[in-house]
Amino acid sequence: MITLYGFGRIFPEGHGETKDLRAQWALEETGLPYRVHALDHTAGELDGEAFSRISPFHQAPVIDDDGFIVAESAAVVLYLAEKAGKLIPGDFQGRTRVVQWCFAATSTVEQTLVCLDLIGMFDHDKAAHKVTAEVRKIADRWLRDVERRLEGREWIACDAFTAADIMLASVLRGVRKTDLLAPYPRTQAYYARAMARPAWQRTLGLYAERLGANLDDIR
Repeated sequence: MITLYGFGRIFPEGHGETKDLRAQWALEETGLPYRVHALDHTAGELDGEAFSRISPFHQAPVIDDDGFIVAESAAVVLYLAEKAGKLIPGDFQGRTRVVQWCFAATSTVEQTLVCLDLIGMFDHDKAAHKVTAEVRKIADRWLRDVERRLEGREWIACDAFTAADIMLASVLRGVRKTDLLAPYPRTQAYYARAMARPAWQRTLGLYAERLGANLDDIR
């Protein structure tokens, strides 16, 4: 039985924004049996000695598959895909294409979007407006390339929905409350398709229940 270490209690501003959603989405898509070990972030459980033994950077998600520990959301999603034989093609080149787009989501697109998020969170006096404008230009560059990749395609890496779509759609979800996607209709449609998947809807419902949050507030 796989144990998913995810959030059980977190500060309200973090509701719906945590990366354990990616791992649980992959579990729901694959149908692998699992249980959730709910962590109390507000009580400092992620910084505790027990969790530090399985999470190199004191972050969630982590999975424990009968003693085999995997941390980092992209690594977890890819591991689950490989284990289940779902969300990833069987051929070497197909698998490589999925891995490529998982890296693209987390190493290229997400890093720039996270910068914008951090500026918004901590630059209360808006002193960094020039930095914000420049980072937005970089974000637009990545999003234009995603838009171009999606021309004539339903999913980002392969014809079928894969682990790469879990990662990229999760990254795009981080800017769902902004106007960044407005100029990119194919990317908006792609994001909507991913969010409409039954496994994602189950994941969001289970997450809201676990945190005691209002589902509408975290969509």
